This record gives sequence, C-alpha cells and structure tokens, in this order.
Amino acid sequence: MTPEPNSPQPNPPKSNVTVESPNGALPTVPPEATTIVATAEPAKPLPPPPPTRKVLLPQQPAQTTAEVTGSVLTLAAIASMIVGLANDSWVQVIPPTWRTLIISCFGLLAGIVGLLMLSGTNTEPGSRNIQINWDAIGALGELIGALGQILIAILGVYVAWRQYVISKDLTIQQNRITQQQTIDAYFQGVSDLALDEQGFLEDWPQERAIAEGRTAAIMSSVDAEGKAKILRFLSQSRLITPLKRDRLLGRPILDGDGGYAEDRDHGLRVIDLNVMLAGADLAGTDLRWTELSEANLVRANLSKCDLVKANLSRAILYDANLVRADMRATKLFYGSAEMASPRSRTEFANYQTGEYTGAVVERADFTAVKRLSDEQRYYCCAWCGSKSRETIPGGCEGIPNKLGR
Repeated sequence: MTPEPNSPQPNPPKSNVTVESPNGALPTVPPEATTIVATAEPAKPLPPPPPTRKVLLPQQPAQTTAEVTGSVLTLAAIASMIVGLANDSWVQVIPPTWRTLIISCFGLLAGIVGLLMLSGTNTEPGSRNIQINWDAIGALGELIGALGQILIAILGVYVAWRQYVISKDLTIQQNRITQQQTIDAYFQGVSDLALDEQGFLEDWPQERAIAEGRTAAIMSSVDAEGKAKILRFLSQSRLITPLKRDRLLGRPILDGDGGYAEDRDHGLRVIDLNVMLAGADLAGTDLRWTELSEANLVRANLSKCDLVKANLSRAILYDANLVRADMRATKLFYGSAEMASPRSRTEFANYQTGEYTGAVVERADFTAVKRLSDEQRYYCCAWCGSKSRETIPGGCEGIPNKLGR
C-alpha cells in the first residue's frame, strides 16, 4: 500500500540503540545512515542597554518669603547704587546740550524700531509675523559698534579736556588764595612799619625805604586785581598821598578834622610809587578814588578801568591804553583847562593856576572813553598830540594842539 503524499511520515528509527551484551559490556554498534537536517541556529538575544546613571543633586531647601524679599531688596539697592553713580557721572561729565542730544538719539532709534514693528512693512505676506533680516541687523550692529567706538574715543577726549579745565580752574583758585594771603601779609607788614604803638603814623626814612621795597616787590608778583587792591589800600590809608610834615622831626601833621593834612607843593609820601606801575597791566580793575598823582604809568594798560574820581595829576600816561575807561570826574590837572599844562622836569607846579600840574597824555589811546567831561576833553585834545586827538570821543574840532606835534 502506497502511502499518500500528504500523510504524515512515521517516526524515524532511532539512530543509536543500546544493546546489552551477555557480559554487560556495551558493544559497539555502527550507526545507521541517517539524513542530517540543518537547522537554523537560534538568534542570540541582544545585550540589554546599560542602565542610565542618574545624578541626584542635593535638594536645596525652598527659600522663605523673608529670604526672597531680602534678595530682592539687595539687588534693588545695588541697582540703585549703580544708577546713582551713573547719573552722577552723567551729570558731571556730559554737558546739558549733549545730554539732550543723546536722549533724543535713543528716542529716535526706539521710535524707528516701533514703527517698523507696527507698520507691517517688515511682515510676511498674509501673516502678522515679523520678518527679520539678520544679515542687515548684523551689518547694522557692526556699524553701530564702529560708531560706538568713535563716540567712546570722542568721550575720552572730552573727559580729558574737562579734567584739564577743572585742574586749571583749581590751580587758578589756589593761586588766588595764595596771592590774597600774600597781600594780607603785606598789609600787616606795612601797617606795623608805619604805625607806632598808639596807632599814629610815625614813619622814618629807613621805615619808608623798607615799605617802598616791599611794595615794589609785591607789585611785580601779583596780577592786575592784586595791584588794584594794593593801590586802593595805599590810597585809602593815605600812604601814597603827599602829607604836610613837621619841619623839625618830619612827622605828619593832623589837619584838625581827624585826618592828615595834604601838602601838594612840599609834602612827603610814606610810599612813593615812582616807576612801580610802568607798563603795568591794570585792565578792567577798580581804581576809584585812588591816588595816582605823579605815578609813572608809561605804556600801562588801563583799558576798561573804573577811574571815577581817581587823581592822575602829574601822572605820566605816555602811550597808555585808556580804551573804554570810565573817566568820570577823574582829575587830570589842577586849575582851569585853558591854563593847565603837563608836568615838567625843570619847572615847579603851580596848583593855583594849573601850570605844570597836568598829566602827560601824549600818544595815549582814548578810544571809546566813557563820561569824559568838556574840560577833560579840552585838556586831552590840547596836550595829547595829533595821533591821539583822533581817538578822543567827540572830536577835537576848534581846540588848538598846544603840544605842537
């Protein structure tokens, strides 16, 4: 009977059969021919992935409300300090005009950014998303960085200049303080020389010589304002006024009205200015009521000076600068303008008629002189020379040139 193809096959015979021998030995039995069927080797299972190592950080305790508040206050205090320092530096370093310009630039930049964000010109079509051109922003950032470096350099130069100006102002202020201390010491020294224990003026030849030496020394070491202070002090204390003196002892004589009597003809001054003011710069100073008679003011700068009621009789104003000086009631001579004449080396002054009592005004510059009286103008036009006549306010028409040159 032929087995069907699809019928199950009978179990194959075992290839190894154990047969016991009579003596109990295991005989060798040749194996039967069998069909060797190759079977697939079972797949080896993949090794499990290494376990993930978890790093456990130590848990920090949650901050309390008080700690959070303290931190916030600390940060706010630091920010306030930085803002305060920046504001102080801002105010000290940057002038108000520059502050307004810088704030305006920041406001303009913020306005442009806001306009681009709200106008829709830089948004994608059909959407409200803002399209950003990062290349343009990068180029703009480089440009702003370059401009920032230039501005920083300019700011550094400005800060250095401001430091120089402040240092210069401090130096000038310190020099003024030092000068004032020097002038005060001079005032005290001259007062000690000229006054006795009772406070009366008691000057002797050696004391007068020392006082004049001190005056000459300090006149050469102070500025225009310092010179003006010294002249006002000497004038008000009558130390440069010719005083009437006792013919035996040479002491000054009281006038009976609480002061010392003047003697223009034969009086003697405690301090004689001589040539201390020759070429001096006294521009813009206050010389009201000062006694400058017979002072040598050759080429002195008296422009813009206040010479109200100053005494310049017999003073040498040759080639002096009197531009825009206030000469209200300034005494240039004694007597009448028609009879007055400049000082002379060989002739004595006549204080009754005015002869040889006037100031030497040849070649002086009277441009824009203020409040010049008619008598003063007549005297200056008559004795200043042809060159200076052109500078006198009001002109010299009808006034003769008595100087002759």
